[in-house]
Amino acid sequence: MRERYGKRRDGDDNRNRRKPVEQVEWVPRTELGRKVKSGEVKDIDEILNKSIRIKEAPIVDHLIPNIETDFIQIGQSKGKFGGGKRKLSWVTQKKTAEGSAIKFSSMAVIGNKAGIIGIGIGKSGESVPAKTKAEKVARLNLMKIRTGCGSWECACNGDHSIPFAVEGREGSVWVKIMPAPKGTGLAINETGKQILSLAGIKDVWSVTMGQTPTRHNLAKAIFKALRQLRTVKQ
Repeated sequence: MRERYGKRRDGDDNRNRRKPVEQVEWVPRTELGRKVKSGEVKDIDEILNKSIRIKEAPIVDHLIPNIETDFIQIGQSKGKFGGGKRKLSWVTQKKTAEGSAIKFSSMAVIGNKAGIIGIGIGKSGESVPAKTKAEKVARLNLMKIRTGCGSWECACNGDHSIPFAVEGREGSVWVKIMPAPKGTGLAINETGKQILSLAGIKDVWSVTMGQTPTRHNLAKAIFKALRQLRTVKQ
């Protein structure tokens, strides 16, 4: 082929190669963002302990580089005889004059497995932008919770469980999370395991009631229960 068409010109080898994506430098738009980038604020605890609202997602990535992200399977595809497979995106349709408008919804959970957790929902006309928005919203809804050992069966003063029982409700879903001794594991549904593991909790008992297959309500109920761990039990 080379003899037929002659010698290749310099640069032909790189003609079809994809150019590397240039990293866009973060330019803070808020006072908190400027303090974080300048090094005046070096710890995320300085923000969360004072309940300062985070308005820029890169603040979290800058202060917690090891933060992890997971997605809740809130969607479900149709199957035979009423069955189906769980999906990461929840798809809805709206009839308009131009036709059907499809919208994707995704739910992201982030955490550093050391008491910091966040949850967010993103919506878009495509699945990938919906996931990206969900990750961004989760970073803006970050909170710090208390861990401990509130189980009378263990009393090890460790941080493997929660200090006291908490409850949360969203829609028809009600969740109660209780301390458990070391080695019990996460005795909760799969959605709860995803959220609690990212928060750094390893052992709990739980009770759930209501329409728990509605996973976005279940995740919100668990998140509301964890929010109570920010306060001191009376």
